[in-house]
Amino acid sequence: MSDRSNVNIAVLEDRAKLIRTETVRLTRIAGAGHYSSTFSCAEILSALYYAQMRIEPSRPDWENRDRFIMSKGHAAIGLYPVLADLGYFDPSELDTYTRLGSKYGDHPDMKKVRGLDFSSGSLGHGLSVGVGMALAGRVRGLDYKTYVMLGDGEISEGQIWEAMSAANHFQLGHLVILLDRNGLSIDGHTEEVMAIEPVHDRFASFGWDVQRVDGHDLEAVMAAFGNLKDGTTGKPQAIIFDTIKGRGVKRMEMSLDWHVGNLVGDDYDDVMAELDAGLQPYEPEPAE
Repeated sequence: MSDRSNVNIAVLEDRAKLIRTETVRLTRIAGAGHYSSTFSCAEILSALYYAQMRIEPSRPDWENRDRFIMSKGHAAIGLYPVLADLGYFDPSELDTYTRLGSKYGDHPDMKKVRGLDFSSGSLGHGLSVGVGMALAGRVRGLDYKTYVMLGDGEISEGQIWEAMSAANHFQLGHLVILLDRNGLSIDGHTEEVMAIEPVHDRFASFGWDVQRVDGHDLEAVMAAFGNLKDGTTGKPQAIIFDTIKGRGVKRMEMSLDWHVGNLVGDDYDDVMAELDAGLQPYEPEPAE
């Protein structure tokens, strides 16, 4: 999908479905993969790449393109299909996912994959890199935005808060945090492992301009993107997206069992059929 001129909510919903179904397909190729961390950010990635970012896939090295850092690098399995769909590379290349010699690994490598701005995987580093990218743009007289997707589990890392302080100090108004607030980390519920709430107030106390929306409501996601301020000075900006880990597959939604997994046999077919039917109302498990 190289033409982004007629994008609407229905198109964005369809691209979010593509992210989920390709994640399931690629995981079967690999034998294991990060389903739920990718499903929680599918709508965010869809809106960002198909409607928000200033990019030209035919010119991946265009110096004034917007930048994106997938700091939660384990969700790269959902980013690769987007890049392929936009024309950065042939979608058939993804059939080699994680195979020996493939460009496309479980975590992304910017030296191998067209369209990537950062090699990520070790959590907590992405925002510091984003600060550097934003400063570099200002020094060079460019006005691109730098978007950094953070997982809510990784913001317990102290380096995140050092970078937030630096971004405020340098007034990097063209730096944008996209926080995937899905409530779970690999070790458990974030509020039990290391509480981050009230995260809106914490971000604001570091001098950031903060919005908070439902990360699966594409109209709300698009409105939040529309509210971002232009310019390369002023408060850095953050959007907290309240999401559901594993969204789209009932057995995975808010389950600690599916951070990494592999679907086989009838389970694979059942999940693909469930995803093909589109998002259904979320029904949390009753409290014990």
